[in-house]
Amino acid sequence: MVTRLVGLLCALVLVLAGLGSALAAELRIGITQFPSTLNPLIDSMLAKSYVLAMTRRPLTAYDQDWRLICMLCTELPTIENGLAVPEALADGKQGIAVTYQIHPGARWGDGKPVTSADVVFTWEVGRHPKTGVSDFEAFRRILSIEVIDDKTFTLHLDRITFDFAATGLEILPAHIERPIFEADPATYRNRTAFDTDPANPGLAFGPYKVVEMVSGSHIVLARNDTWWGAKPAFDKITVRVIENTAALEANLLSGAIDMIAGELGVTIDQALAFEKRHGGRYDITYKPGLIYEHLDLNLDNPILADKRVRKALILALDREALSQRLFAGRQPVADSSVSPLDWVHDPETPTYGFDPEAARALLDDAGWTRIENGIRHNAAGERLTLELMTTAGNRSRELVEQVLQSMWREVGIETRIRNEPARVFFGETVAKRKFTGAAMFAWLSSPESVPRTTLRSDQVPSAENAWSGQNYTGFRNPEMDDLIDRIEVELDRAKRKVLWARLQRLYVEELPVIPLYWRANAYVLPKWLSGLRPTGHQGTTTLWIEEWRDSR
Repeated sequence: MVTRLVGLLCALVLVLAGLGSALAAELRIGITQFPSTLNPLIDSMLAKSYVLAMTRRPLTAYDQDWRLICMLCTELPTIENGLAVPEALADGKQGIAVTYQIHPGARWGDGKPVTSADVVFTWEVGRHPKTGVSDFEAFRRILSIEVIDDKTFTLHLDRITFDFAATGLEILPAHIERPIFEADPATYRNRTAFDTDPANPGLAFGPYKVVEMVSGSHIVLARNDTWWGAKPAFDKITVRVIENTAALEANLLSGAIDMIAGELGVTIDQALAFEKRHGGRYDITYKPGLIYEHLDLNLDNPILADKRVRKALILALDREALSQRLFAGRQPVADSSVSPLDWVHDPETPTYGFDPEAARALLDDAGWTRIENGIRHNAAGERLTLELMTTAGNRSRELVEQVLQSMWREVGIETRIRNEPARVFFGETVAKRKFTGAAMFAWLSSPESVPRTTLRSDQVPSAENAWSGQNYTGFRNPEMDDLIDRIEVELDRAKRKVLWARLQRLYVEELPVIPLYWRANAYVLPKWLSGLRPTGHQGTTTLWIEEWRDSR
């Protein structure tokens, strides 16, 4: 009997030990948005970037110290090392030939090597006018691709820019995607295997591969055996989507998830309150960075086409009070689209303070003079009403909406709030400019990121260009176009900074966007997790997922 009991206890210990090992082999991450697509070229959405950073690598990226590094390539091209060579173009202008070598160990999850042929195919997709990729301009600038061998290729670019080596190219698997694309380029974005067959191992070449995706709920990733780098610590990662930030916190406390991603997690105010109650159980890190919360204004709306109204909107907002009351001052007011943390920031850029009287005067001057029940009307009897939209379930944004609504009503502007799930808001409403008034969301950027896709006139999404570009406001300004073009090709840093200063002033003068605040991300992590380093820019922490470690 004793022997049998000892045997049972030993068996139980082994089972529990095995269970502990199984639990330790999985990491469960909570985020607030579900990707509208997993295709790396279509739609700009942080949730997609967060997941894809675990399954693939761009050619180059900025690291946690804001230095440009190779990720999929083996050596960063420079003019000095001969991998970047200026060349004369047929039109008399000067371009540049930039050569990259793909890491020799890079293979898709189905065993096929990642090759120059994949790069050429990706370029064909990206430059096709009917595919509607997010950054069509980047592909258009590649005049041709010279394949040197299976792992080496040269991009022939139509101009020399100061950041010519920063090719964050996301490569598609030609052996899977080419038949889908060639069947009908115009509908490719709706038929890509990244959405119809996301668990296909041939779509991944990073540390992990997607093995399960349930729309709106979760994405499960498993180790990718073809990964050439350091072995990641976790056998399995589950990214669970909980759009309500209060529910996200509850899931963490209940043990349903292990951590909350700083990139797409709880808001600063929630994190501060959470730290007071549960800080002893978790590591909470606050990382300020190049994350710009703002309101995109639809300038095709006749009300918002009037610059006087746009200026009245920002003057009516006490953004400093908003930052202090909601975020304890941890998310400072944004005065332009360029962060004070970025070296090109110009501290002399004019700013808008809180001045409701000036706002009222501007609205009067714009013809919104008659007030009925506290709301302004123009001579034609039209109400001064704007629609305000953001991602549903984001507690911080919903609180900000209420504050904006209240402050604008004080000067006679009526605001109607209509929110949507993130995948609809970003995948349809913002991407196709279906919002009529203001859309609140954040832009993430890399250091000294030229705002070509968001501010240049030819980057306004439309049905005609298959909804490519990210100029969702519809802002069209010849001087801004010229500044963007000149900044890109100015190699002298001092001269470039002068151009950047003018761009920031013009941005503030024209106000196609209402700047709100510079966001700080709150990472809520278990104490046994190490190796996660926030970047403060658009490169997500998951780009270095293989460095994360479990110390349990």
